[in-house]
Amino acid sequence: MSFPEIRPRRLRTSPAVRALVRETSLEARQLVLPMFVREGIAEPTAISSMPGIVQHSMDSLRRAAVEAAEAGVGGVMLFGVPAVRDAQGSGADDANGILNRATAALIDEVGDALVVQTDLCLDEFTDHGHCGVLRPSTSSGGDPVIDNDATLERYVSMALAQARAGSHLLGLSGMMDGQVTAIRQGLDAAGFTDTLLLGYAAKYASAFYGPFREAVDSQLQGDRRTYQLDPGNRREGLREALIDEAEGADVVMVKPAMGFLDVLREVRDAVHVPVWAYQVSGEYAMIEAASANGWIDRRAAVLESLLSIRRAGADAVLTYWATEAAEWLRN
Repeated sequence: MSFPEIRPRRLRTSPAVRALVRETSLEARQLVLPMFVREGIAEPTAISSMPGIVQHSMDSLRRAAVEAAEAGVGGVMLFGVPAVRDAQGSGADDANGILNRATAALIDEVGDALVVQTDLCLDEFTDHGHCGVLRPSTSSGGDPVIDNDATLERYVSMALAQARAGSHLLGLSGMMDGQVTAIRQGLDAAGFTDTLLLGYAAKYASAFYGPFREAVDSQLQGDRRTYQLDPGNRREGLREALIDEAEGADVVMVKPAMGFLDVLREVRDAVHVPVWAYQVSGEYAMIEAASANGWIDRRAAVLESLLSIRRAGADAVLTYWATEAAEWLRN
């Protein structure tokens, strides 16, 4: 007896069927909007390498956060751009510093509507642009190097300042060894047991951070390869995520997103906490540039890029399109 050839059913016969069998969804609540707030400006300032994104004044920051909340965005991640910097990043833990004042303002404005999150790193606040405190090299004539333990002390102080300002979740983006443990212990000892920690576990030394450097007016000289991960190392990214989970991170991060979807998938399969991914400034700028030239459909490309990050395993995505994409999804 012969049988007809068996062919797979193609589940694309109608919009209703496609919607019913779709494996991955994209929802506004899964999006987090990164926001930059700059000290000493009265009006928002455009970021030339990130069309449509600005350094906010305090007033425009409030307005943009309200807009994000009304669109259904799940959270905002704040980055501060201070007027004055020094070697220790003193503005980072100053209660009157730009980031902590902005945090308190947004907690009052939208703190019941979305998750107000803050970047916990010294790079925006140091005059050398590195993520930690520097010390002289032990090699004769060598460049200064990061002092990991001295940096952890600064991170704990910064964490306490952000928690006092009301931050719901601290984004530990500095990539120092032991940062999750040190900050968790410091917060718990001060009574901030409910402040959540996002460990930037698999954060790679990527070429796609370029526009972000303009956004925060970075003073960086050199690079961060000694404390961010080598883009060629997949297993190291997974190991770092497991370490952060063991140290007490409530969420772990893979950054950048689109170039590291394989790492994202492995991390999601291995850890038992939520996994987020950051669609970084260079990823944003590429799509904006291509669409401005008429080479791609902007809206379709944005939504497809976000869906690909979700499909790879991200429970939430940090993206500069968060509010706009949320409105598209709602409408």
